[in-house]
This record gives sequence, structure tokens and C-alpha cells, in this order.
Amino acid sequence: MRLKKKDIFFETLENMADTIVQAADYFAQHTSNLQDVVLFTNEMKKYENKCDDYTHTIITELNKTFITPLERDDIMELTTTMDDVLDGLEATASRFYMYNITEPDEYIVQFADILRQSACEIQKAVHLLSQKKLLAIREYTIRLNDLENQGDELLRICIKNLFATVTDPIELIKRKELYERLETTTDSCEDVANMLESIIMRNS
Repeated sequence: MRLKKKDIFFETLENMADTIVQAADYFAQHTSNLQDVVLFTNEMKKYENKCDDYTHTIITELNKTFITPLERDDIMELTTTMDDVLDGLEATASRFYMYNITEPDEYIVQFADILRQSACEIQKAVHLLSQKKLLAIREYTIRLNDLENQGDELLRICIKNLFATVTDPIELIKRKELYERLETTTDSCEDVANMLESIIMRNS
């Protein structure tokens, strides 16, 4: 069904996906060359607030719209899982400031690249929703699952290396939490993929 004007739900979900890409790009660029931690955390907070605004828009529209383009629960669950991705990025960024980490290591940079790729897959998939190209979304959900697996493997590698090379217990605790938060954010990206798969099954 072709819509003359893009549905508010699809439009807002696409805006959320675009914001996730912008945030993941910013995160990846600055974790590879972190010069101003305060600016970095403040900018990431702005992206997170923007995504929260889109979530609020979805909730408001669900409360006043009788007929929705997808099941109401599906719209809400997809919104929540996407918001979790940006929450994860922002929470990780805030730890750089809290723990006074100014030199991200190679593992953080690799995680940031996985998350940037994941954000792009989410964006492509969500933009296909409004076009009703549901089966085409599968290509991107499969890719998101693969990227999450890469995140799992990277966590195993970096934790092993951490305990083998870092003797300062405080530094070890800080790095370990950063790695785990990054891996949890890749899990959130996979949650988006799983929600999209549910939508495909219910609407194909």
C-alpha cells in the first residue's frame, strides 16, 4: 500500500535509526582519537536525548492513533530495542569521563567499528519497513547476528588479554566494565534484529 505522506510511526523509527548511525559514527571516530573527553560525552548525551524524544513521539502517537501500520506492541518493542542501542553507546561514553580514560585501546576501537557497522544495518532494515519490503530486511538481520557474534568473540579475546597484561586492579576493573558494556550494546543491536524478524513473521 503506497502512502502519500509517510506514516508518523515509520518516519519516527527511521529518524531513530538515522540518529543511531550518527551517534555510532561519532562514537567510532572519537574513540579512535579521543582528544576531549568532556565534549565527547556531552555530544553522545545529545544523541541519546534526541532518541528519547523520538521514543516519546512514538508513545504519544500510539496513545492517540486507532489504526497503526504494524501491531502496537511491535512498534513499541522495536522502539524500545532501538533506544537501548543508543543508551548503551551513551552509557559507555560516560564511563570514559567517569573513569578518566583518555586513551582507548585497540579493543575499544574494534568494538566501536562493530557498533558502527551494526548501526548501518539497523538503518537499512528500518528504512525498508515503510516500503513493506519485509523479506528484504532479512539480509540485514542476518548481518546483525553475525556482528553480534563478532562482539562475543572480541570480548573473550580482550578479557583474556586484560588479565594477562594489566596488573593494576583499578585499571583492570575500569577496562573490563567498558568491554562488557560495549559487548552488551552489540547484544542490543541483535535484539533489534530479533524484533525485526518477529515483525517479518507476523506480517509476511
